Formats: sequence, C-alpha cells, structure tokens
Amino acid sequence: MITLHAFGRVHPFVHGETRDLRIQWALEEMGLPYAVRGWDHTGGETTGPAFSAISPFNQIPILTDGDVTLSESAAILIHLAEKSGKLIPADADGRAHVIQWTLAALSTVEGPIQPLKLMDMGAMGEPGEARAFLTGWTHRVLDGVNRRLEGRDWIAADDFTIADLLLASVLRQLRHTELMDGYPNVKAFYARAMARPAWKRTLDLYAERLGAHRAKIE
Repeated sequence: MITLHAFGRVHPFVHGETRDLRIQWALEEMGLPYAVRGWDHTGGETTGPAFSAISPFNQIPILTDGDVTLSESAAILIHLAEKSGKLIPADADGRAHVIQWTLAALSTVEGPIQPLKLMDMGAMGEPGEARAFLTGWTHRVLDGVNRRLEGRDWIAADDFTIADLLLASVLRQLRHTELMDGYPNVKAFYARAMARPAWKRTLDLYAERLGAHRAKIE
C-alpha cells in the first residue's frame, strides 16, 4: 500500500498552500490505491523522532511505497508516474521532456515565485527592494512558460503529465495576484489544469482532512 505522509493538522494560515496537495492530486489522477497518514505539525509531530526517521529535512510530503521511502515532490511524482504508467509518455524522448519540465517547474519557475509568495504572506518581513527584484524575475520565467505554451495545451507532451501537475501547482501560488494577466497562454494552461476532476477531488479530500474551509483554499 502506498502511504502519503501529509499534514493532519497545520496552522490555518497555510491551509491550501502545502505541498502534500501536489502528491495527493497525482494519486487521484493515477487512480492508485493509497492511504494518508496525517501528522500534527502544530503539535510538534513533524520534528519528533518518528517523522525524522523518514524525512531527511523534517518536511512534508513523504511517500512510502513498500520498501521505498521518498521525499521531494519531483522525485515522488516521477516514481508514481513510472509505477502507474500514467501522466508520463512511454517513449524515451517524451519521458525526457516530461522530466525536464518537471524539474524546471521546481527550479526555474518556482525559483522567484515561492519567495515572492512568502513575502506577500508576510513571512519574510518588510519587502523593500527585494519584491521588485522577485517580481521582475517572475515575469521573466512566466514569459518563457508563455512562449513554450504557444499552440500547446500542455507543457511537455500532448497529454497532461506530472510536469503539468507540478507547474500548475507552482503557478497556483500566484492565484491571488495579477502576475499571470499578461500571459494568456499561461492563464489558459492554469485554468485547464485547475478544471481537472482529480484536482477538485483532491481539494475536497484535503479540506476534509484538515477541517479547512473548502472555498477559502481553492
């Protein structure tokens, strides 16, 4: 049985922002049977010895699949795609492109977006000049994604893959801003991804697990 180690309790301030959403979305898309082990972050469980034994950096998500224990979103998604044969092409060239864009989503694209999100949430103190720098950097990566999506529905292949799932999860951090407004291909891509039934199911399951208000985390 696959077990997703996710938040069972976390501060409401970050409801809807945690990375366990990405992995549960993939599991729902792939139709793999899985269980969720919820950890009480606010109660200190994720810094205790039991969680430290499976998580190198005491971070969620963690996936256990038989004898395999994995951290890091990209690694988990690649493992699940290869295990299920879903959300990744069968041919070597297609697989290589999906892995390229999976890694790009977390490194190149999320590079400026995540600290910008944290800054706007007030988690990094006063922004000063750093926000202008991060905003400019975000526009550069959005322009690259927008050009890649010209004439395409999905970022790496003809069909939806883990690269799209991860990229949409990264872009979701901008959903309360206007930063995607000048990039019509990016906005259309994001809307297509968020309309997928598996994503809707994931939000329902997440809200139920954390006792979160569904409308507030969309």
